Amino acid sequence: MVSAQVVNGKQAEELEAQLAERTADLQRLQAEYANYRKRVDRDRVAVREQAMTSTLAGLLPVLDAIDQAREHGELSGGFKSVADSLQAALGRLGLVTYGEKGDPFDPNIHEALTHSYSSDVTEDTCVEILQPGYKVGERILRAARVAVAEPATGPDGSSNEAEWPADEEGN
Repeated sequence: MVSAQVVNGKQAEELEAQLAERTADLQRLQAEYANYRKRVDRDRVAVREQAMTSTLAGLLPVLDAIDQAREHGELSGGFKSVADSLQAALGRLGLVTYGEKGDPFDPNIHEALTHSYSSDVTEDTCVEILQPGYKVGERILRAARVAVAEPATGPDGSSNEAEWPADEEGN
């Protein structure tokens, strides 16, 4: 009888060890599955954002053409209605146009195409928007292309404009 209890005790210990091992395996698999689901959900969102951004970026030339037509007074009738509907639909998808005359110049969101000096500004300022910028959320699809004016005088009152040295003939 004693030997049966010892065998049963050893079997019970082995069964408990196997149970603990299987429980640990199950917990590890559950954790791996939870991490997998989080990763798949995160990747799904990233792929969706990338696809939408790519599609919206492909439409920027169309929006530029619409803006040019509007500037030249050629946007009228049914085409105006279609253009307005397109811009409203893109706005609902999160596309935002930015860049206004008078905005402070920010090289992170503006691309300076021309540079000048002006006594009318106190900091680097966008004095003309050559092409608007577009963004979705915080992601810049295209930087606003601008003309920038820098203050004509520095903080100490000196001129910021470069003086060109005279050539050797004194001209």
